[in-house]
Amino acid sequence: MQYRTFGRSGLRVSEVVFGGGWVGGVLIHQDDDTKLRTLRRAMEAGINWVDTAPTYGKGQSEQALGWLLNELHTQPYLSTKVYLDTTQLDDIPGQVERSVQESLRRLNRSSVDLLLLHNPIEQAAGGGAVALEHVLGPNGAADALDRVREQGLARYIGFTALGDAAACRQAVESGRFDAAQVYYNLLNPSVARAMPPAWTGQDFGGLIAACKAQGAAVMAIRVFAAGVLASDVRHGREVVITQAADVATEETRARAVFAQLRDRYGTRAQAALRFVLSNPDVSCAIVGLAEPAHLEEALAGQALGPLPQEAMAALERAYAAGFRS
Repeated sequence: MQYRTFGRSGLRVSEVVFGGGWVGGVLIHQDDDTKLRTLRRAMEAGINWVDTAPTYGKGQSEQALGWLLNELHTQPYLSTKVYLDTTQLDDIPGQVERSVQESLRRLNRSSVDLLLLHNPIEQAAGGGAVALEHVLGPNGAADALDRVREQGLARYIGFTALGDAAACRQAVESGRFDAAQVYYNLLNPSVARAMPPAWTGQDFGGLIAACKAQGAAVMAIRVFAAGVLASDVRHGREVVITQAADVATEETRARAVFAQLRDRYGTRAQAALRFVLSNPDVSCAIVGLAEPAHLEEALAGQALGPLPQEAMAALERAYAAGFRS
């Protein structure tokens, strides 16, 4: 396992983070023995960060970690999140405080290393999204997360950079956050670069550059595009979280990408992980796992190192053609 510096925090974090989400779901859908065996193996392999959220399995992921972490010989860094009810935005500090206390109770912890705002940020609130004013305004999410940090309940604060790219960039540029979780994968690398005219997808406008300028850590999420990149077998938990995309469209894009890459760079999942880790400005990649074999596949992919230049050139051809193979 290789390690990278986690933004201005100075923490050294494993390139691969153990994801506790619903899509992978090993902490939610598997039996207790499999959960423990997989988490122990991850720690033995050098993974030193676990990411979860109260929305993952309606608290099941956090609750599982509440006993699983006590079974480990070493304790990983731990991140969880706050998801605001957008019908009650008149009391954001109260929502944050209640959410944190409930998460800590489920996790059986007195604090976490990183606490993130989980809502998308849009130009206007609604449908689960918050507006920038609810993030940066007086008594907004940033103020509330700052209070949590001051109380010693979280060492660092961040947010999930989904929704409107310009609003997310403003949130990063405010300097209020230590970390951002950014959508980054083989199909949509726009968070890291300008894309050619024919490319299709939601343009995240180079958010990684903004993070780098502020010293904010970059946590790559959805590196397998909800599983579409990893396999042609659908598991029923594929939830698309970006604009200009649905499962069928993502499958078409994936076929075009792998028509270029073929099987020269490991399995599909390994090629996808290697792509994300090829960017030195990424602090870590959060990997969702459904079963122990997926962990072994990810570890082997990480060990292969970044994709070579010939693979990057092949991807450019897929982007330039607008995913038309």
